[in-house]
Amino acid sequence: MGSFVTLSVLVCQFLFFVCLLSLKGIHGGWLNAHATFYGANQSPATLGGACGYDNTFHAGFGVNTAAVSGALFRGGEACGACYQLMCNYRADPKWCLRRAVISVTATNFCPPNNNGGWCDPPRQHFDMSMPAFFRIARQGNEGIVPVLYRRVSCTRRGGVRFTLRGQSNFNLVMISNVGGSGDIKAAWVRGSRARSWVPLHRNWGANWQSSFDLRNQKLSFKLTLVDGKTLEFFNVVPSTWMFGQTFSSRSQFS
Repeated sequence: MGSFVTLSVLVCQFLFFVCLLSLKGIHGGWLNAHATFYGANQSPATLGGACGYDNTFHAGFGVNTAAVSGALFRGGEACGACYQLMCNYRADPKWCLRRAVISVTATNFCPPNNNGGWCDPPRQHFDMSMPAFFRIARQGNEGIVPVLYRRVSCTRRGGVRFTLRGQSNFNLVMISNVGGSGDIKAAWVRGSRARSWVPLHRNWGANWQSSFDLRNQKLSFKLTLVDGKTLEFFNVVPSTWMFGQTFSSRSQFS
């Protein structure tokens, strides 16, 4: 009898331990937020918004994108960051798809209305593209669901992309398809006639600017991500470049 009781206690302890591990695996590192979707017009030109990505397909993100509230947007620093989302089935089993998970890239800003809206500070909110939203939620007239989210590493195809804009000595560089943490903390450029790196300044979103005349030079870039990782991209742009062109590097953040 004593052995049976001891065995039963051990089994219960084991099952409790397994359940505890399972719960930690599901919810470890996850934070609470809400999600909506922004309309049926899914032209890729409409999804880049406040980050300045002209076309989210050309930028390497597809339609799995989201506009994020100010608490997440960080003045544009979050552009290109990746988040894993799952609908909180426990909180809303009617509209949430169970165990459905999706990764999205922050490509836009969800502005506050300062009247109790979902994107008002300090709320953490994802206004997702319609295809992304219905990967985790049922179609219906609900429109908003509770979600769990966490930051994840961005997996990109190909190298980092540099799109050159501006005129004469005003250079605007849109940086996209960034792997790793995805969000850029600092950027530099160096022309082939220069000996040192020149810092770029964030103009808006994923667009960085300088006031040096870089025409007719090979261009190299150096990027530091928010997580501290730094990569240098040497001579990624040939000296024959023109404004409006995009160039892709051979190297990528992991």
